[in-house]
Amino acid sequence: MANHKSAKNRIVRNNKRSVINGARRSRVRTFVKKVEAAILSGNKEQAVAAFKVAESELMRSVRKGVFKMNTVARTTSRLSKKIKSL
Repeated sequence: MANHKSAKNRIVRNNKRSVINGARRSRVRTFVKKVEAAILSGNKEQAVAAFKVAESELMRSVRKGVFKMNTVARTTSRLSKKIKSL
């Protein structure tokens, strides 16, 4: 257990951030799943619309520090490639 006041504050802060980041990560995954579902159904218009929303969510997660830029770039690239092949 932490002995310093600042270390105790960090524990509290880290727990709060962990919950917030977990919610953001889950939100992004949900949007990505919506794109993949649209791709599987073969509906290109719906996939493009879902991709546009998912891409902005992914970029927001990078800005907030939830995901790294390369991870998001790889994900968007793969989704875009799948949509173009429809």
